[in-house]
Amino acid sequence: MKVVLQLGLGLLLLATHYVPATSVPSPQCQKQCGDVEIHYPFGIGVNCSLEELFSVKCQVQDGISKPIFGENFELLNISLANSTVRVLNQIATYCYNDTSGDMDSHYWGIKSKNTPYRFSDIHNKFTVIGCNTIGYIGDEGSYLSGCVSTCGNLSDLTDGSCSGIGCCQTAIPRGMDNYKVNFNMVTNASQILRFSRCSYAVLVEAEAFNFSTAYITTNKFNDTNAGQVPMVIDWAIRNETSCEKAKRNETGTYACLSGNSECVNSANGPGYVCNCSKGFQGNPYLPDGCQDVNECNDGPCPLGGVCHNTVGGYRCSCRAGRKFSKQNKTCDPDTGLIIGVTVSFLVLVIFSSSGYMILQKRKLNKVKQEYFHQHGGLLLFEKMKSEKGLAFTVFTEVELIHATNNYDKSRIIGKGGHGTVYKGIVKDNMPVAIKRCALIDERQKKEFGQEMLILSQINHKNIVKLVGCCLEVEVPMLVYEFIPNGTLYELIHGKNQALQISFSTLLRIVHEAAEGLNFLHSYASPPILHGDVKTANILLDHNYMAKVSDFGASILAPSDEEQYVTMVQGTCGYLDPEYMQTCQLTDKSDVYSFGVILLEVLTGQVPLKLDGPEKHRSLSSNFLLAMKENNLDAVLESNIKGQESAELIRGLAELAKQCLDMCGGNRPSMKEIADELSRLRKLSLHPWVQLETEVETQSLLGGTSTASFEIEAATTGYPAQEGDNMPMNPRSSYYAR
Repeated sequence: MKVVLQLGLGLLLLATHYVPATSVPSPQCQKQCGDVEIHYPFGIGVNCSLEELFSVKCQVQDGISKPIFGENFELLNISLANSTVRVLNQIATYCYNDTSGDMDSHYWGIKSKNTPYRFSDIHNKFTVIGCNTIGYIGDEGSYLSGCVSTCGNLSDLTDGSCSGIGCCQTAIPRGMDNYKVNFNMVTNASQILRFSRCSYAVLVEAEAFNFSTAYITTNKFNDTNAGQVPMVIDWAIRNETSCEKAKRNETGTYACLSGNSECVNSANGPGYVCNCSKGFQGNPYLPDGCQDVNECNDGPCPLGGVCHNTVGGYRCSCRAGRKFSKQNKTCDPDTGLIIGVTVSFLVLVIFSSSGYMILQKRKLNKVKQEYFHQHGGLLLFEKMKSEKGLAFTVFTEVELIHATNNYDKSRIIGKGGHGTVYKGIVKDNMPVAIKRCALIDERQKKEFGQEMLILSQINHKNIVKLVGCCLEVEVPMLVYEFIPNGTLYELIHGKNQALQISFSTLLRIVHEAAEGLNFLHSYASPPILHGDVKTANILLDHNYMAKVSDFGASILAPSDEEQYVTMVQGTCGYLDPEYMQTCQLTDKSDVYSFGVILLEVLTGQVPLKLDGPEKHRSLSSNFLLAMKENNLDAVLESNIKGQESAELIRGLAELAKQCLDMCGGNRPSMKEIADELSRLRKLSLHPWVQLETEVETQSLLGGTSTASFEIEAATTGYPAQEGDNMPMNPRSSYYAR
């Protein structure tokens, strides 16, 4: 095996002793070479360094100025604070020779005995790169160490990992002032060619090294900085072994010349280094080299404090009423100064707050009284006194806030164009539905109390009962009985559609709704026009009895032309065409809307479809066309064709047709509708009627039905109403779902 040994003596080797001078460098000394600043005790030129071993040469290589340290080390930087220099260190190689068929070794060694320098055991690591290679590092004494780098497969190599596969590292001891490296093969030369032609070993700065698999696969590690990598060298003033001895030395060689410097024993080998005292920065090896640091630039004082720079430190002060706590480094209240002021201020605040709260409470009560008067509260109370049997409650705002848990979102059971409905619990644990109404104008506020009085007197089993109101707010709030089982719309089209309801049950609910509307038209004084009749406004109680609700578009029957509405209201699909033309709401407008409800029961379809051909979107138009063409079977729901008699179905269809007449004067009244529904219901209750019309039923509808209906005794809560998106009528009280 051919061996070539290259031993570099890089740091002025084999010097037996040195005595540094304490001369001050000339101001003309060069302070920089290339990008590297040269700090004293290092220097460039004669009498510019502490002594010869700290001398640096500035050489031009390839047109670039480079600082050269020792014999041939390129200097990367000098640190006075850490007492280190970084240099480029030579990489030792162990490569296969194609000519000889053997391995050539290019070793590297350094001696720095009797110099200020030691190889840093903290920053450096001995690193070996290669496959099936052992690298050694040792000194001229008894120290010898190394590590093994192996390769099972190239696929095992990992970038950034130096754990023994392709790369290994080991630490060096403290105080090391010379070393040399060597190699040994784990296998013969021919086997190493499977992986790489070369192996490498070097003492390298650990933070600057990052293993790459390309070092093995392409043999490029030796190309780094022309075969050099960074290494860290510790330096110290080593003419004395410690600070204590250096300070006692009377030869004038003590190196810490700055008056604001401190001597610190070297951590790597004998000797000492100099540091600026706390609160100072600069070069401790020069007279007056350590200058005061303005700590206030770093904002060391707490928030609200004022920083005052001092020599070697700083002082914090706080604004009036606070004092600086050195222990906690905070501006704490000056309790002695503040207690008297605070007590006086609190007394003043208490009296002022009490007076302000009393004033505000009076103002609030005055505002509530004004609202109460505006909404007709006095008229309502007078009527309630005269009508001793009136079961109606005027709630306070506090009571309704408590009942709804301050209008918590979880209490919302419905939203619409006329307001938001909350479920509440009032006294005696009675569940109610509380509606916060939308804004209304001044004229509506004046008539509100009178209309509340009228609606409060309506007591019909098929109309949702208004149990109370709150008048001491800007917009009145209404309190209705709580209806638990959803709407007729949901029973036909929505989430309750899954219930196997019979046609007779639907007919019963529709009949009850007609009775409720008949009561509003015929028996209320003055009559009340609902204005928004639809399946979504027919609620179902715990027994699934119909309850007409949502009087958001209702008005009292107009007595003069001034009471014509100025904006068409209601729900698309249910609106009376005549009402849309005249803007005059009549009892026959409710009749038209009720006719659409009859169609929903007969067909199971929604009143208005937004998709599909335009001519088929309106349920009422499709129905009237089918009746005109004597093709009723085309629009009927398949499930009801065999459930009831043809006479019943024809009767309902004919009734719906009359309700949908384009001329309101030709439509029946709600009383006539209720009576006709009562008669038609009897057809489904007498089986002999079905026997008499069996042949006709089969020819008209085809088939019979065995469907049955059984309603479970469960409650569904108050779902939000669909379609409630029209503006509120100016003269209404309502219960919007």
